[in-house]
Amino acid sequence: MRKNSIKNTRINMEVQRTLSEIIRTEIKDPRIHPMTTVVSVDVTPDLKYCKAYVSVLGDEEAAKETVKGLKSAVGYVRRELAHRINLRNTPEITFVLDQSIEYGVNMSRLIDEVTKDLGERGNGEESEES
Repeated sequence: MRKNSIKNTRINMEVQRTLSEIIRTEIKDPRIHPMTTVVSVDVTPDLKYCKAYVSVLGDEEAAKETVKGLKSAVGYVRRELAHRINLRNTPEITFVLDQSIEYGVNMSRLIDEVTKDLGERGNGEESEES
Protein backbone atom coordinates (compact mmCIF):
# COMPACT_ATOMS: atom_id res chain seq x y z
CA MET A 1 0.00 0.00 0.00
CA ARG A 2 1.43 3.37 -1.00
CA LYS A 3 1.64 6.11 1.57
CA ASN A 4 -0.77 8.38 -0.30
CA SER A 5 -3.25 5.71 -1.30
CA ILE A 6 -6.98 6.24 -0.85
CA LYS A 7 -7.12 3.58 1.85
CA ASN A 8 -4.31 5.20 3.84
CA THR A 9 -5.93 8.64 3.46
CA ARG A 10 -9.20 7.27 4.85
CA ILE A 11 -7.38 5.62 7.75
CA ASN A 12 -5.56 8.89 8.52
CA MET A 13 -8.84 10.81 8.53
CA GLU A 14 -10.60 8.27 10.75
CA VAL A 15 -7.70 8.13 13.22
CA GLN A 16 -7.54 11.95 13.33
CA ARG A 17 -11.28 12.24 13.98
CA THR A 18 -11.19 9.58 16.70
CA LEU A 19 -8.06 10.98 18.38
CA SER A 20 -9.65 14.44 18.47
CA GLU A 21 -12.76 13.01 20.08
CA ILE A 22 -10.78 11.01 22.67
CA ILE A 23 -8.59 13.99 23.61
CA ARG A 24 -11.55 16.36 23.81
CA THR A 25 -13.97 14.16 25.77
CA GLU A 26 -12.12 11.33 27.51
CA ILE A 27 -8.79 12.58 28.87
CA LYS A 28 -9.10 14.54 32.11
CA ASP A 29 -5.40 15.37 32.62
CA PRO A 30 -5.11 18.99 33.86
CA ARG A 31 -1.88 19.44 31.87
CA ILE A 32 -3.77 19.11 28.59
CA HIS A 33 -4.94 22.53 27.43
CA PRO A 34 -8.65 22.68 26.53
CA MET A 35 -7.84 24.28 23.15
CA THR A 36 -5.85 21.33 21.80
CA THR A 37 -6.45 20.30 18.20
CA VAL A 38 -5.25 17.29 16.24
CA VAL A 39 -4.12 19.02 13.04
CA SER A 40 -3.11 15.95 11.05
CA VAL A 41 -2.21 12.30 11.43
CA ASP A 42 0.28 10.18 9.50
CA VAL A 43 -0.25 6.44 9.89
CA THR A 44 2.40 4.27 8.27
CA PRO A 45 1.17 1.96 5.51
CA ASP A 46 1.80 -1.12 7.69
CA LEU A 47 -0.40 0.45 10.47
CA LYS A 48 2.30 0.04 13.11
CA TYR A 49 3.16 3.68 13.82
CA CYS A 50 1.25 6.93 13.89
CA LYS A 51 2.42 10.52 14.21
CA ALA A 52 -0.29 12.82 15.50
CA TYR A 53 0.43 16.50 14.99
CA VAL A 54 -1.27 18.59 17.68
CA SER A 55 -1.69 22.33 17.92
CA VAL A 56 -2.28 24.14 21.20
CA LEU A 57 -3.82 27.59 21.38
CA GLY A 58 -1.83 29.24 24.15
CA ASP A 59 1.69 30.01 25.21
CA GLU A 60 4.73 27.79 24.74
CA GLU A 61 4.58 26.46 28.30
CA ALA A 62 0.98 25.30 27.83
CA ALA A 63 1.99 23.54 24.62
CA LYS A 64 4.86 21.71 26.30
CA GLU A 65 2.65 20.65 29.22
CA THR A 66 -0.04 19.45 26.81
CA VAL A 67 2.45 17.26 24.93
CA LYS A 68 3.69 15.84 28.26
CA GLY A 69 0.12 15.07 29.29
CA LEU A 70 -0.65 13.41 25.96
CA LYS A 71 2.52 11.32 26.14
CA SER A 72 1.58 10.11 29.60
CA ALA A 73 -1.91 9.15 28.38
CA VAL A 74 -0.71 7.44 25.19
CA GLY A 75 -1.56 3.96 26.51
CA TYR A 76 -5.13 4.92 27.29
CA VAL A 77 -5.51 6.74 23.98
CA ARG A 78 -4.18 3.74 22.06
CA ARG A 79 -6.55 1.36 23.87
CA GLU A 80 -9.54 3.63 23.16
CA LEU A 81 -8.47 3.91 19.54
CA ALA A 82 -8.37 0.12 19.27
CA HIS A 83 -11.91 -0.14 20.68
CA ARG A 84 -13.35 2.51 18.36
CA ILE A 85 -11.58 1.73 15.07
CA ASN A 86 -11.42 -1.75 13.62
CA LEU A 87 -7.84 -1.97 12.35
CA ARG A 88 -5.61 -4.97 11.87
CA ASN A 89 -2.98 -3.34 14.10
CA THR A 90 -3.42 -0.48 16.52
CA PRO A 91 -0.57 1.91 15.77
CA GLU A 92 1.91 3.18 18.33
CA ILE A 93 1.10 6.87 18.67
CA THR A 94 3.67 9.65 18.84
CA PHE A 95 2.39 13.15 19.59
CA VAL A 96 4.26 15.96 17.84
CA LEU A 97 3.69 19.64 18.53
CA ASP A 98 2.66 21.41 15.32
CA GLN A 99 3.43 25.10 15.28
CA SER A 100 2.28 25.79 11.73
CA ILE A 101 -0.87 27.65 12.82
CA GLU A 102 1.14 29.89 15.14
CA TYR A 103 3.68 30.43 12.36
CA GLY A 104 0.91 31.38 9.92
CA VAL A 105 -0.63 33.85 12.36
CA ASN A 106 2.78 35.42 12.95
CA MET A 107 3.43 35.70 9.19
CA SER A 108 0.01 37.30 8.65
CA ARG A 109 0.77 39.83 11.37
CA LEU A 110 4.13 40.66 9.77
CA ILE A 111 2.53 41.04 6.32
CA ASP A 112 -0.13 43.34 7.79
CA GLU A 113 2.58 45.49 9.39
CA VAL A 114 4.51 45.76 6.12
CA THR A 115 1.42 46.66 4.09
CA LYS A 116 0.45 49.23 6.72
CA ASP A 117 3.94 50.79 6.52
CA LEU A 118 3.79 50.83 2.72
CA GLY A 119 0.34 52.41 2.84
CA GLU A 120 1.55 55.13 5.20
CA ARG A 121 4.57 55.84 2.99
CA GLY A 122 2.34 56.00 -0.09
CA ASN A 123 -0.03 58.47 1.59
CA GLY A 124 2.86 60.63 2.78
CA GLU A 125 4.42 60.83 -0.70
CA GLU A 126 1.09 61.76 -2.30
CA SER A 127 0.51 64.64 0.14
CA GLU A 128 4.04 66.04 -0.50
CA GLU A 129 3.47 66.06 -4.27
CA SER A 130 0.15 68.00 -4.00
